[in-house]
Amino acid sequence: MPTAHPTALNFRSALEADVPDLVALVESAYRGDASRAGWTTEADVLDGQRTDPEGVRAIIDSTDGVLLVVERSGELVACCQLEHRGDHVYFGMFAVRPGLQGGGLGKEILAEAERRARETWGAKEMRMTVVNVREELIAYYVRRGYRRTGELSPFPYGDERFGVPLRDDLAFELLVKPL
Repeated sequence: MPTAHPTALNFRSALEADVPDLVALVESAYRGDASRAGWTTEADVLDGQRTDPEGVRAIIDSTDGVLLVVERSGELVACCQLEHRGDHVYFGMFAVRPGLQGGGLGKEILAEAERRARETWGAKEMRMTVVNVREELIAYYVRRGYRRTGELSPFPYGDERFGVPLRDDLAFELLVKPL
């Protein structure tokens, strides 16, 4: 049996036992001072939590998708959600450990997520929503073939499960990529 390259990524479905580590990973990638080590931080536009154990459990327990755990050398390095929604797959809860961002890991994980969406569900399109003021993050997805639709949905002001907004102009923009 061939041995895996030590830097190879391993993808698997998240388990209940992964919940605390996944919450910590997502929080570290988006909120607070730890997130500033990476470029995906939302710390300047949102405070508070990005997710919680209940939210992560709900994705794990969903029958319409999967929360992928991404490991390298047995260590959790990233995660992403794939949710089958008819003719498309929704891509969410994408987090890469801050110290590992900027080295191509996210691009590799996104490509694998797109492949799985096509092969598992026969999806014709991948969709995601991104906070509209996150221009650098939106540009990252545009470089990977996603199209800005201009379609905005309201940010859930007052629902602290999604964070505490530091601005009053937040919304989610839909990005779409044909698969």
